[in-house]
Amino acid sequence: MPGRNGFCFFLNMKKPLITCCILILFSCNQIQNRRANSKDSTRPTVIRPGPRIDSSSSNFINTNQITPEQIVSFAETLIGIPYKYASTDPNQGFDCSGFITYVFNHFHIDVPRSSVQFTNVPHEVPLTDAKPGDLILFTGTDSTVRVVGHMGIIVSHNNDEILFIHSSSGKAWGVTITPLNDYYMGRFVKLVRVFPQNDPDGKNA
Repeated sequence: MPGRNGFCFFLNMKKPLITCCILILFSCNQIQNRRANSKDSTRPTVIRPGPRIDSSSSNFINTNQITPEQIVSFAETLIGIPYKYASTDPNQGFDCSGFITYVFNHFHIDVPRSSVQFTNVPHEVPLTDAKPGDLILFTGTDSTVRVVGHMGIIVSHNNDEILFIHSSSGKAWGVTITPLNDYYMGRFVKLVRVFPQNDPDGKNA
């Protein structure tokens, strides 16, 4: 018997035609499922990435394995480069935050570009605990406006004398090391610690 009826006849001549059709359809469906499962088992698993973390949204500065000594030593090689507003180019000069940006970027450390953006950078520490590599923040030249407008890097703290390096728009007109004198104390806003090496006890972590 030809065709589908013939196939059913050979399966079971006593069963009606509809039973044969159901069996055939069921068998085809099983075969398709096995093939699909076999393809899925050999198909590489696609892992979809999670949401990207935008580091620029955080005030935290990741200094990686760079040490405060490396930062200070490199900063001191730039002494004498003239002051230039809004510049991070050593061939032209630096403003205060441009100097900080250039020093830290040299070690592939991302920092805010303007001094006022350092206002909320952790972690604030007492001035009496100043250590090389800490960032010192000041107001602008008008100390009555208590907004950060200038900054530098602590170079040393010995016998109550604190020295910091910065790009000054004052008499030095460029990168220089300056003592924290009465004038700068009047402009002092806060001291920020970004290097964990300066805080071995983790008090400001």
